[in-house]
Amino acid sequence: GVIALSIIQGLRRAGSGGGAYDSLPEAEVARLRLALLYSPSLQRTLRRLAEKADTETTQGLADLVDEVCVVLLREQAAWRFGSYESWKGSLREAEGQFDRRMAEDRSKFVETFRKFEGKVEAPGDYTPKAEPDGRYLLVSILVAAHGTLPPVPLPLREAGAKAAVMALSATTPVTTLAAYISWTPEAEGESLTEQDLLTGWPELELL
Repeated sequence: GVIALSIIQGLRRAGSGGGAYDSLPEAEVARLRLALLYSPSLQRTLRRLAEKADTETTQGLADLVDEVCVVLLREQAAWRFGSYESWKGSLREAEGQFDRRMAEDRSKFVETFRKFEGKVEAPGDYTPKAEPDGRYLLVSILVAAHGTLPPVPLPLREAGAKAAVMALSATTPVTTLAAYISWTPEAEGESLTEQDLLTGWPELELL
């Protein structure tokens, strides 16, 4: 099975007020996906960060992105596949770009844990499915930010993946517009096979 955590802050809040929406500076939407060798401790750490995160403020979202990036950097030896994409444009367009990418991510998951605007949803009827050939955990970070993020070299490779993690961690409470973090599988003991990984996310590159 596939499971996700989702965290989002509405972009419209940043554009509320008389005509400010159209006068805001350029925005960037970026998404990093990293496939790591399976680790139950990493699953537990991501769940713990999600449970304690303040998802109702940009401070809380920026802190969460930063903490997840630190965790991923500590797991660099386990990175195997990755992908990175970014888009730049107006704030009005950025909202649609962010929502589209978030919907794309959510369509690939059966959400057994979700935190949205401070509320936790965790259906209790899901039974983890252990795959004998399961080896991977996939983490996705999707961010929308005021201005532009540091550049990331492509093709990604390991150095580019590290640059992408550092770029996303550079967001601050002032620049963060929205954030969505997901990982799959979420249930401890469950992992993705390489076939699951490359069939579900064919854009992933070998790092």
